[in-house]
Formats: sequence, C-alpha cells, structure tokens
Amino acid sequence: MTKNIQLSFSGLSASVASDSFSKTGYILEIGGAEQSHVDLANPDHIFYEYLRRIGHLADVVAPAGQPMTAAHLGAGALTLVRYVQATRPGSRQIAVDIERELPSFVISQLPLPAGTDCQILIEDAAAAAPNLNGYLNAPEGIDLLVLDIFSGWSAPEHLTTPVFYTDLRDALAQEGMLAVNVGDDAGLTFFAAQARTLLETFEHVWCLTESSMLTAQHAGNLILVGSQRPLDADTRARLLAAGPHPASVLDTHELAGWVSEL
Repeated sequence: MTKNIQLSFSGLSASVASDSFSKTGYILEIGGAEQSHVDLANPDHIFYEYLRRIGHLADVVAPAGQPMTAAHLGAGALTLVRYVQATRPGSRQIAVDIERELPSFVISQLPLPAGTDCQILIEDAAAAAPNLNGYLNAPEGIDLLVLDIFSGWSAPEHLTTPVFYTDLRDALAQEGMLAVNVGDDAGLTFFAAQARTLLETFEHVWCLTESSMLTAQHAGNLILVGSQRPLDADTRARLLAAGPHPASVLDTHELAGWVSEL
C-alpha cells in the first residue's frame, strides 16, 4: 500500500511504495518521479548506479568496519546513510534537507538500521555548510560529504557557487572527499559548469560515470569528487573494478581536458 504526504517547501507530494522486483525493496517518489530506492533487508545493496559509485567512494575513504563521519546534503530516502551504517557501524552522520516533512516521513515508513547515529537537520544546504563540522563534532573534518540535490539547470543557483563549494571543501578532513551527483541533459552544459567550479576550488577533482556519458550525447548522472588527495593508480583500479560497468574514472587532468571540449 502506498503512503504519501505533501511537502511544504516544494508543494510536491512524496510517496513510498514497494518496488516491483524484490520482496524488501521500496521506492520513494517525489512529484511522481522516482527519487530513491531502499532495500530494508539489505541496506548495503544500492540499486541506483550513480549511488553505487558514491558508495564505492565511501569504501575508499574508510576500510570496511571502520566508523567514519559523513554528511548528506539532500536526504532522499537516506539510502547512503543506511549504506554507511551497514558497512561501518558506529559512524556519525548528518542528513540535511529543506523539506521539513520528508525525513520523518521516510524514517516512519522505512526505519533506519539499528544503531544508526544520524542527525536530521531541516535547513538550506548553503546555510548548513559552514557548520557541518560542529554538528558532527568533527573538528578534524568530515570524511565523506555527499551533495545530491542537482538536476540540471533547475538546481538552486546559490548551491552552484564557488562560495558554497569552498565551504564544503573547508568542512572536509585532510583525506576527506566531496561527492557531487550531477544529473544533466545531453550536451552536459550544467555538468561542465559545475566541474569548472570544482576545478577552481579543489586541488584534485575526479569524475566517476558510466562510460557512454563521456560522449555527452545523452542524459544521465555523473559524480564529481573534490579532494586534497590525487587519484592514484590503485584507487582508480579499485573504482573501475567496483563498477557499475562499463565504468569510467577520470583524474583531474583528464577531467579538465574533457570539460574544455564540452
């Protein structure tokens, strides 16, 4: 049976319903569009390919079983919160969303794994960014910061600026990573703009995506990764092997060269 609520910020409806292909999977829809998938029995299983790529970044940041700090800007169905808890119990997390009703609705319908330590903050992502370390009591910085808000040029302009990305960079630990999910149309003009901004803000910026996205001929998702750490050969090989396949992983130089041609 589908459960739904009305969201006060956007005015859209949100609903949770069983998926059509598993016994324990559920889909969150917002405004009639699929937004997130959760497998309650297997929180370490991520259905959407772009989210799996971000999950693999969590695996790079901290070994399995080692607690980490993670901040999620854009809560959705808290899929990555569940993944981090399942693979690294004891992690401290925070999820930020501007839709006041959404996180509590999601948690009531799709409970978090036992022991999950995740604060919920109802706030604009830009307003929250300068204070994320304090919320998580992480003076040495955050291990993984996920920005999953963008869908092309409809993204809020104030969340695409150098000032915002600088606040996110400053919140990271020395070896921490910012993962930005960018959904874009063919041509990838919005993605290219975000990549250029990250390249101006971070010492190292990588890109993880499905290989055909490099043609820029169709819509899809690409993950930008901002960090102080370069993409070494072992990490690249690990991310390529993890997939989903066919996978491409670009380092800073490769990304800058590709974006210059878009």
